[in-house]
Amino acid sequence: MKMMQTQCPFCSVQCKITLNYKEAEALPSTLLPSVSQTDCRYTNWQAEGTPNAASQGRICVKGINAHQHAMNRERLVFPLIRRNGTLVKATWTEALDRISSHFQSAARQYGPDSIGVYGGGSLTNETAYLLGKFARIGLKTRYIDYNGRFCMSAAASAGSKVFGLDRGMTCRLEDIPLANCIILAGTNIAECQPTLLPYFNEARANGAQIIVIDPRKTATAAIADLHLQIRPGTDAILALALLHLIIENGWVDESFIHNRTNGYDDLTSLLNGIDTEQVAEQCGIPAEQIRQAASWYGQAQTGIIFTARGVEQQTDGHLAVRYLINLVLATGKIGRPGCGYGAITGQGNGQGGREHGQKADQLPGYRSIENPEDRQYIASVWQVDPDEIPSKGVSAYEMMELADRQEIRTLFVMGSNPVVSNPNIPLVRSALEQLDMLVVADMFLSETARMADIVLPVTSYLENTGTLTNLEGRVLLREAAAPAPGETKDDWRILCELAVRLDRGHYFDYREVEDIFDELRLASRGGTADYYGITYDRLRREEGVYWPCPTPEHHGMPLMFAERFAHEDGRALFTGIAHHAVRPQRSPEYPLCLTNGRVLSHYLTGVQTRRSAALAARELENYVEIHPLTARQHHLQDGEWTEIQSAHGRFFVRCRISDQIRPDTLFVPMHWGGTQNVNEATSPELDPYCKMPGFKVTAVSIRPVHAGIVQMQAQPSVSI
Repeated sequence: MKMMQTQCPFCSVQCKITLNYKEAEALPSTLLPSVSQTDCRYTNWQAEGTPNAASQGRICVKGINAHQHAMNRERLVFPLIRRNGTLVKATWTEALDRISSHFQSAARQYGPDSIGVYGGGSLTNETAYLLGKFARIGLKTRYIDYNGRFCMSAAASAGSKVFGLDRGMTCRLEDIPLANCIILAGTNIAECQPTLLPYFNEARANGAQIIVIDPRKTATAAIADLHLQIRPGTDAILALALLHLIIENGWVDESFIHNRTNGYDDLTSLLNGIDTEQVAEQCGIPAEQIRQAASWYGQAQTGIIFTARGVEQQTDGHLAVRYLINLVLATGKIGRPGCGYGAITGQGNGQGGREHGQKADQLPGYRSIENPEDRQYIASVWQVDPDEIPSKGVSAYEMMELADRQEIRTLFVMGSNPVVSNPNIPLVRSALEQLDMLVVADMFLSETARMADIVLPVTSYLENTGTLTNLEGRVLLREAAAPAPGETKDDWRILCELAVRLDRGHYFDYREVEDIFDELRLASRGGTADYYGITYDRLRREEGVYWPCPTPEHHGMPLMFAERFAHEDGRALFTGIAHHAVRPQRSPEYPLCLTNGRVLSHYLTGVQTRRSAALAARELENYVEIHPLTARQHHLQDGEWTEIQSAHGRFFVRCRISDQIRPDTLFVPMHWGGTQNVNEATSPELDPYCKMPGFKVTAVSIRPVHAGIVQMQAQPSVSI
């Protein structure tokens, strides 16, 4: 085999990749110890971008090196069972028998709701669909949620309320160069989705004015015409001030408002008392910058607003997104070329992963689990009585709280690393330690897998066929390009084999992954996220198809809402709901605001990217970005170890002094576990609308510490 055609497993662009086999020299002897276990075979493979509609053939440094983790010697290639405190090799028969036996005894003793299922936003559509069905029909539990709760829930819930439908982007990527004004709110495209940056550069070349809203001077902010370097947690009040100025200056589209929206009159009370000067003081930016941003966007003929985790990962993220969408509706900038709203999805299948049943309140096709008609339809597809489908459960972090109270006593984790990605890690660690059984399906011994009673080895993106839905709603087929190593199994096959042992195999009788997709198509038919017209044959011929696609003859819908919105009356809904401002409870004890985010070379909790020598070498350890003035005030030197503490916990990272951050703010990446995990200190408070944790706003203190203290706090390694 000299060539493999595949698709990047990382961000939501889902770039296509060609891997070519070439002879190469062995790795140099100077290879860092942290990656010394890497399989040298990967050096024989070189990646290049394959032409595709989304990235136009571009790939970034993560895509170039993605195959390295799939070929790493640390890959799990056989099941592990904990014996006498140590994870040791086991057979598949023993592992699956033990899991199914425990599931059955736990359900008898404590009820099926004592079992929780925890999924991931990088799973294929087929596995995400099957995981939801397995939880509800195989295990009969209502407790299933996934790590996408921490990624897209604020934007998803906002889009559903405002438009009647949640598709990350209402426009196409090709619309970006057509926009006269672009607002990037809390999104660092240059590092998180770098293959999209040329679209924005083209827009600038066409004369577009780009506004970036971010507490940091990121690589994305560097391309902006206007950077609003606001205090973390003030996005919502800024959006209200922009709307107030747009309405006050008459930059609204009255015809669009009258003919295509509801609720505009409710904005009057929401905007009462909005004063630009006061908002500027709250946001920590000049008032003139707010006026300039409102003028540019309000008067532009075309424009797009993009949001991402910077806005969304807050306890008012749902309303903050809706307030920004108010700007879109007030100016009529949606449903035509060069216009729209887009939530920049983080995870590889963040869009598809939330459409087909992994969420606590959701059935396939983005149907509601509480809607009797939706339950009836899915029950007919699954050939069960509607009453057999459990009611809705709770969000991902709330599942951890239930586990800590021992209401959930067994947890099955697939494609996620909750002991790193959740907020308030001290509670999460305690919850997982108390479980009667923790089962983890993963490619590597992640931080969560190290705590497991049973670990199941799964195939990687190179070996697992399935569909994924990119950030613009385009469904793509990623076919297996390599044989599965060792005894690894596709995640969907594991679910089917467990179902057989639970005497539910007749509901999970699939020969190939395409069979699952065909059932998913039927289950989604007529739903908000309608995939019925999409087939594997079409995806092979057409490269990708946008949903909704209700019939095989339908071309899909690249540009949303050209004529009507998805509410029954065809109108979008303005948001006039008041909110309480999010502010860290700073005090003399905790005087700084901690925010977190991503870096170019890593993905999620780093389980995969740290197994790539090329990517790990770029960022070997975590760090805190701190302003020079703040560093001097706290007696910190560049490169020095620090302890960052909140009311919830503490972690240790090295100091990186930079004038790109606000003096009142600290920035720490989210990709590391153990003592370097930023979520050791984040708050458990959740957005009341979507249950998104407030990752971006935590009051903390910082102080220098000796390296020896860090080593003492480090968690012991686990050998197998």
